[in-house]
Amino acid sequence: MKWQHALKDYQLFLKIERGLAKNTIDSYTRDIQKLILFLEKNKVSVSPIKMDTKTIQQFIYEVAKSVQPTTQSRIISGLRNFFDYLIFEDYRTDNPTDLIETPKIGRKLPDTLSENEINDLINAIDLSYPQGERNRTILETIYSCGLRVSEVISLKISDLFFEEGFVKVLGKGNKERFTPINYNTQKYIAFYIKDIRSHISPQKGHEDTLFLNRRGKSLTRQMIFMIIKDLAIKINLNKKIGPHTLRHSFATHLLEGGADLRAIQQMLGHESITTTEIYVHLDKTYLKDVVEKFHPRN
Repeated sequence: MKWQHALKDYQLFLKIERGLAKNTIDSYTRDIQKLILFLEKNKVSVSPIKMDTKTIQQFIYEVAKSVQPTTQSRIISGLRNFFDYLIFEDYRTDNPTDLIETPKIGRKLPDTLSENEINDLINAIDLSYPQGERNRTILETIYSCGLRVSEVISLKISDLFFEEGFVKVLGKGNKERFTPINYNTQKYIAFYIKDIRSHISPQKGHEDTLFLNRRGKSLTRQMIFMIIKDLAIKINLNKKIGPHTLRHSFATHLLEGGADLRAIQQMLGHESITTTEIYVHLDKTYLKDVVEKFHPRN
């Protein structure tokens, strides 16, 4: 079995069997491609079926020279999943990464913005041109619904259920969920559709896409990052932020306001409650307040 053949089959497995999104599949693929480049560079001729722990360990040592422990850990995890797939398909009986230790890393708390910082960010948008109205609507939608950047750029007009107060979101692994949307954000979206989007001719395949660029296509992830980065510079915000910062802020502000962690989990589309629990660490007073409010001895 050749590496490129194994990699192509693995990508199909991730897409069809596991239902992963393209960005996630690309991330897994890059890890395997790094290993393939390492083998070619060092003229190591070994197939995926015959790959041994020693060679992978040498690859990890090489990688560790230029990347952070978090990236190193992610690459090891990606390789482990690939060889687990080969075991699943009966190409191998063992996983050569099982004996490789993952570097210990601390749990990084997500960056957040205060309500005032979010207001400053949105107020800095130049509304004198059509893209400004669109950008304000995008940021309001991300923050009010807690969306991932991939979710906001893939939103459809047919996903809007304003009478019920919800939007349908296509999350990770193509899993759909309904998340509440407040009245003010509904107004921004309705205005954008009526007064801005109506003057753009959507290209084929983008007729239902909510947020369009000037050429009538959906926006890219990079475009949303650049919009937020430029606004942060404009207001002299000394923080490294992106679309996910607004999502983190959404969850943190809900938690600080007394929202239930399970409800936040559903709105964010987290498969596991442990992923959502990281927000508890942002405001430890929340734990104290819960005990004081609900414990019978108080």
